[in-house]
Amino acid sequence: MQDYVAPRWLPGGHLQTIWPALWARRADAPLPDYRRERWTTPDGDFIDVDFLDAAGARPRPLLVLFHGLEGSSRSHYAEAFASFAAARGWDYAVPHFRGCSGEINLAPRAYHSGDFEEIGWILARLRAHRDTTGGGPMLAVGVSLGGNALLRWAEEAGEAAAKTVRAVASISAPLDLAAGGAAIGRGFNRLVYTRMFLATMKPKALAKLAQHPGLFDRERLLAAHDLYAFDNVFTAPLHGFRDTDDYWTRGSAKPHLHAIRIPALVVNAVNDPFVPGESLPRQGEVGDHVTLWQPAHGGHVGFAMGLPPGHVRGLPERVGAWLAGAE
Repeated sequence: MQDYVAPRWLPGGHLQTIWPALWARRADAPLPDYRRERWTTPDGDFIDVDFLDAAGARPRPLLVLFHGLEGSSRSHYAEAFASFAAARGWDYAVPHFRGCSGEINLAPRAYHSGDFEEIGWILARLRAHRDTTGGGPMLAVGVSLGGNALLRWAEEAGEAAAKTVRAVASISAPLDLAAGGAAIGRGFNRLVYTRMFLATMKPKALAKLAQHPGLFDRERLLAAHDLYAFDNVFTAPLHGFRDTDDYWTRGSAKPHLHAIRIPALVVNAVNDPFVPGESLPRQGEVGDHVTLWQPAHGGHVGFAMGLPPGHVRGLPERVGAWLAGAE
């Protein structure tokens, strides 16, 4: 793949992360409103899935995007991929992880970086619907947390993944959760990004505690000032892990990339503030089905292009073209 070169006016991993998320253009034209469906989960909870339906004859591809930590269909990358799909005449879907669609979910759980069973259930339901309505192939992309979870699904599914999707891509995924957790828990990252995430994650957790009294220790949660401590109190025990170390070990996609049996593109900028470059996989650590793209610049889900304020359409175009050509 052609390498990415950051604009000269946007130096460094932090600027390349923050600016695209807040100010870069996401689409050339206003996007149509999403069509939302609410699905009941096997455990009696719900998730919300936002769709953009393309015009024209079937069959046509469906691009499914799994968002990142505290993301949604309105995240900058989700709208950029929506613009790409609309321009290509593809259908588009953004399933929201539990509690991320604007309404707290019902069950005593939320979502996590290794949530491959939830990914599998969502993709299987989408595939079944398309099989009965004459839909075309499915392609899936996951961003950050969603990218790691999507790769974990592909790893667990093995050969069977090809029955559901034709190809997958991950963008800025923390493939080694311990390395990513350590990076976001120190210095500037802790002051800015950790504080930003916890500002929404803690209130959601407290709302979950109000639904299910006694679910976890409220005081310990309030005292958590990094993701390691938050995951120890909330994420790990609610999702069947012993503690944060167990969760980060079992949830990481990096050790199992050799098990993937469908075309998979793994995109990580070396200067990503959340994902240390030294923690990224090398070609010898992955299987024949995995393509690594590790440009020197791009930040975390940034990859802005053009003159100020820049745009973020370039990454969806490159990733989407790769997915379209994957066999």
